[in-house]
Amino acid sequence: MPHTPAVARTLPVLRRVLDNLRKRKSTVALVPTMGALHDGHISLVRLAKRRADKVVVSIFVNPTQFAPHEDYGSYPRTWKADATKLASEGVDLIWNPDARLMYPEGFATRVQVEGPATAGLEDRFRPHFFGGVATVVAKLLAQVRPDVAIFGEKDYQQLKVVTQMARDLDLGARIVGAPIMRERDGLAMSSRNLYLTPDQRKAAPALHRSMKDVVRRLRKGEDFASTLAAGAKLIGDAGFKLDYLEARHAETLAPLTQIGSAPARLLAATTIGTTRLIDNMKI
Repeated sequence: MPHTPAVARTLPVLRRVLDNLRKRKSTVALVPTMGALHDGHISLVRLAKRRADKVVVSIFVNPTQFAPHEDYGSYPRTWKADATKLASEGVDLIWNPDARLMYPEGFATRVQVEGPATAGLEDRFRPHFFGGVATVVAKLLAQVRPDVAIFGEKDYQQLKVVTQMARDLDLGARIVGAPIMRERDGLAMSSRNLYLTPDQRKAAPALHRSMKDVVRRLRKGEDFASTLAAGAKLIGDAGFKLDYLEARHAETLAPLTQIGSAPARLLAATTIGTTRLIDNMKI
């Protein structure tokens, strides 16, 4: 029989369950999600189980990180399937607040982020995004008070923003990044992949293939600018609208003009049809 996680939807219940989990001085890991769970999320849960005694998964579709024209209303919500998956993984607690609890009437406080949040990547195209992410993650860390919180590396700039925020605000949680999980054809797992039509899904792995080609050429020492330009052309020719394809310092996200001794990351954001896909790779 699968373990049945506790489910909390109010702060008093959350605190009561967390107090019980900590009675034996257990360590707690938090995996923040917006639901529509896939194998990438499950990999975060499994990493959390290795890093702590007890695992809490939050499911909350956060309205403050969506612009008015984005997909908040249509974002996939699959509670029953999500709860079943988390039960099979032995999760201890699901934190499932609603928007009225997280942002009650009169809510007037936001986290303003700089540093990695102003690197000119996602923030260039979604200027609202990281303020919304930082605010909700700060609330989740304050509510759950985990020892460690797990975030996927697919949202690489987000991982850097959250890491910086938790450190700057002394929120007490160690932020751990988890490797990207991919489909067999290389497409990075994402809840938004559900939006892809069959033809778009067939074309989508070209993003990963193009990025692999860029990384291979950069590692060989080929010309930096022309290699990125060739990669951008490959992505465009595959039917994507490219927002950016950039090589950045892996820690600071500062722009690079060559690959040298500093750790580097290739980051891309694209749209195919109406679906926005992001990906990144070590160089």
